[in-house]
Amino acid sequence: MGWLGPEEWQAVTLSLKVAFWATLLSLPVALAVAYLLSRFRFPGRDILNGLVHLPLVMPPVVTGYLLLASLGPQGVIGGWLEAHLGLVFAFRWTGAALAAAVMGFPLMVRAMRLSIEAVDQRLEDASATLGAAPWRVFATVTLPLSLPGVLTGAILAFAKAMGEFGATITFVSNIPGETRTLASAIYTFLQVPGGEAAVVALVGVSIVISMIALVGSEALARALSRRIGMA
Repeated sequence: MGWLGPEEWQAVTLSLKVAFWATLLSLPVALAVAYLLSRFRFPGRDILNGLVHLPLVMPPVVTGYLLLASLGPQGVIGGWLEAHLGLVFAFRWTGAALAAAVMGFPLMVRAMRLSIEAVDQRLEDASATLGAAPWRVFATVTLPLSLPGVLTGAILAFAKAMGEFGATITFVSNIPGETRTLASAIYTFLQVPGGEAAVVALVGVSIVISMIALVGSEALARALSRRIGMA
């Protein structure tokens, strides 16, 4: 991309890396939580549902501060992880991925939950009646039928991770080559005289990636729905 300089290109590739790992690592957790919320009734269910969706309504800066306070070098969890496992999240690209995962998690869980709730439970009950274990019912009935929603949630979370700014910059700062993602780079170039060209280029890239993600999620959901309907 000749219209992107080295610094802008670095921000784009870092954002793609952060969004990819944020989506991949949160996918199984989101699927488990979505299944739990859609298929079980238990004490504290509403509290869990509220905690899952809290990042959607809280200011992103608050989410970033909570991550820094708990997982930063001085945080109880962060200090223990660094001392015993050598894991450091604050001011690293891994921390940017974690912040992006937290912010995209509610979107992923919601899409998956709605899709799982749309699966006819009588099909699951019939499979269980035939002797299938719960994990097999989930793998052969629930997951295939809810796959459009699972993929839609993953793609929406990826798009959210690509544009995450508030929680990321609070938790991992804005370090070139390490934590300066697409959104952080746009903010940085807005503060620099003569940075308008870089801002326009990065905004264009952001719009293109977001549109590809949104249109792709819709196309995938329709294709999978048609396949499931034909099966």
